[in-house]
Amino acid sequence: MQNQVQAEAAVNAPPDLSPHAPVCLPSAGTYRGAELASDLLSRLFRRLPMRLTLRLWNGANLQVGAADACTPESSFALVFRTPEVVCSAVLGRDPLRLAEAYFRGDLDIEGDFFAALHLKDHLQELQMSVGEQIGAAAAAMRLRALNAGRQGAPDLAGPSYGRPVKVHSKAENRDAVHFHYDVSNDFYALWLDQAMVYSCAYFEAPDADLDAAQRTKLEHICRKLSLKPGDRLLDIGCGWGALVMHAAKHYGVSAYGVTLSAQQLKVARERIAAAGLEDRVIVALQDYRDISGEAVYDKVASIGMFEHVGLKNLPAYFATVHRLLKPHGLFLNHGITHNADGWQKSMSTEFINRYVFPDGQLDNISNIQHAMEREKFEIADVEALRPHYALTLRHWVARLERNHERALQFVNEATYRVWRLYMAACTLDFEEGGVGIYQVLAAKRAAGTLPLPLTRRYMYDPIRAPTQRR
Repeated sequence: MQNQVQAEAAVNAPPDLSPHAPVCLPSAGTYRGAELASDLLSRLFRRLPMRLTLRLWNGANLQVGAADACTPESSFALVFRTPEVVCSAVLGRDPLRLAEAYFRGDLDIEGDFFAALHLKDHLQELQMSVGEQIGAAAAAMRLRALNAGRQGAPDLAGPSYGRPVKVHSKAENRDAVHFHYDVSNDFYALWLDQAMVYSCAYFEAPDADLDAAQRTKLEHICRKLSLKPGDRLLDIGCGWGALVMHAAKHYGVSAYGVTLSAQQLKVARERIAAAGLEDRVIVALQDYRDISGEAVYDKVASIGMFEHVGLKNLPAYFATVHRLLKPHGLFLNHGITHNADGWQKSMSTEFINRYVFPDGQLDNISNIQHAMEREKFEIADVEALRPHYALTLRHWVARLERNHERALQFVNEATYRVWRLYMAACTLDFEEGGVGIYQVLAAKRAAGTLPLPLTRRYMYDPIRAPTQRR
């Protein structure tokens, strides 16, 4: 386990000034048209309200954007390693074409990676008028013709999900989970904490170690649910088993966890056996809709799985949890939200569904609570964790970058770049408030008062520190 000093150093380290691009590209001398490419890029970026350095495949640098000497130069440079990526930037219609070029290694970033991602905020400034487009298109075609027949990079396009998820059926959700979670357990282990908790941590201080913050998160969930010996706990989307193991070990519950990832299930069972918890913890490969019974569980947790449900399936999802809970049973739903109403197509949503979460859909917190109340849940507590997820992602990105070479033992360079870009972009979204994350604690409605203390002090009181229960 890494100590706090190592984690802090990773998060606060200066940006890597060398391009992460061990990609087999043709030598710079095989490409032609550097001057033409420089002219094209100058046209494309001329309205950018900042000074930016661009570098071509032959090492030539050019300054684009704001010409005012008082405008500070950006803390990063874009490296165009092939003429084709220049042509694509001008001619391409896909708004994610530059992301694809980064995945392939045709486009690279030197310097502050996070600052470079803010270019997405200036896409409007990169639009050209119709007249400008015609002239630029003709120049781009000449550049492409100059390099016709020259061997490009091998096909290193980032992994994408070609089958759109339409109804979030059991088969669609299973396949989407396989696409995302079954990348490689070893890959995830490189950048997650020791317990492999793949959801927002809970930081008691900004400089807390990631492992400590994830343990605190597990403890926070158990306290919120007011777990006690003998409780039956269901964990929907149990991942690698961290929560069910923590709850059984420290709170004496009987836990049942479900996942749709065969690779997660394998590790979870191995860890449960190694911890001697097989008599109290069971995990299974099962869709939440297939969990049988009525009024079976005292407590239900869903941590980081909610994003896969699909907005049309929210009534069925909450109704299933309601069916499985005992009267007055408690339900903690921990999930990402965004500030828009519903899931609308945009560059961001297209990126998520194409490369990362094929079945991912988000809504705002008010709509989610409304859906819970329609299914006869009483909202007991709502906590916003947006700053916590931003910190969590900063740790994950730093750990992934630090383990770049080791990661290539388990995934290819393009997959590494997908995850680096995805998590860095999400970091900025959380920091800027475009997305949020909430823990909603609710109870199955029944006569009488909620089975919770009158104040929230029970979640934090140090005298309730967990104990080992054998």
